[in-house]
Amino acid sequence: MKRRFSIVAAGLAAVGLALAAWTATATAADFPCGTAKLIVPYKPGGGTDIIFRIFVNAANKAGAKPALQVVNIGGQSGMKGAKHVRAAKPDGCTLLAHHEALITNFVGGKSDFTWDAFEPVAILTYTPYVLGARGDAPYNTLTELVAAAKKAPGDISVGVGLASTSHFLTLILEDATGIKLKNVPYDGTKAKVSALLAKNIDLSALDVISSKKYIGEGSLKVLASATAERDPLIPDVPTFKEQGVDLIYGLNRGVYLPKGTSAALVKHWEAAFAKAAEDPSIVAELSKKGTVVQYADAAALRAKMTGQTAVFMKIAKAVGLVK
Repeated sequence: MKRRFSIVAAGLAAVGLALAAWTATATAADFPCGTAKLIVPYKPGGGTDIIFRIFVNAANKAGAKPALQVVNIGGQSGMKGAKHVRAAKPDGCTLLAHHEALITNFVGGKSDFTWDAFEPVAILTYTPYVLGARGDAPYNTLTELVAAAKKAPGDISVGVGLASTSHFLTLILEDATGIKLKNVPYDGTKAKVSALLAKNIDLSALDVISSKKYIGEGSLKVLASATAERDPLIPDVPTFKEQGVDLIYGLNRGVYLPKGTSAALVKHWEAAFAKAAEDPSIVAELSKKGTVVQYADAAALRAKMTGQTAVFMKIAKAVGLVK
């Protein structure tokens, strides 16, 4: 639990700095809309959708003006909604909820633009990945999975969004262990969970927020957690590192505006989400779902995505994914 609380504390310190600008930016911002749309580029019910709906509710409760409304535009591994926001007017009325898939789709050749086609606003949360398996899989740990995969290269199927963040976890795992898995494409976390439950695939990279219910009832199981220490929500599950694979992996979910949006409007939304992140109820609610509130401002989001681009590009080159 100490790891989660230390991250939350750091995020709340950043919140205080952002809130100092709240009054000035709110009066400087001039919006032509009564309600702003936060585009979630995935279908309803997945981890990204759940997290941002919680944040939007908190922002509206805190008095965000204009009010925010979640609009789902799923498809193309999160890029259909991103394209919609990229083409929107830079008037502060259309925002994008996204994460590292903006990078992985680009380095994997699925998109001709990446995160820098937008104006970063803020990081809101961090969600670590787990490696999930169907409930009746004949392996219970990562070690057992690796042994089974080496006996039958390419036979064990894993659900991925091609060139998505889940695909990159698979690529890292294959590179680190020398195994070969059979990639089966799905669009979004909800589709992968459904495929696991239907036993159409054997494995998938998941987050606890979208799979905790099924883990608890035994229809899914977790082979490894991609955290530095054991996740307090699933304390019986060993980390990748405990099982011989030095892998820490997760999603930084943040908010973006169309390129060319004024600094005043960026600051306005930066402060609005900082105020929402200060709400202790969402810190508690998201923690129960396996996600840490980790607010950071626009500059921090820019720096994070710059660093992540270098990491993913290195992986893509190593496995021959870069075209």
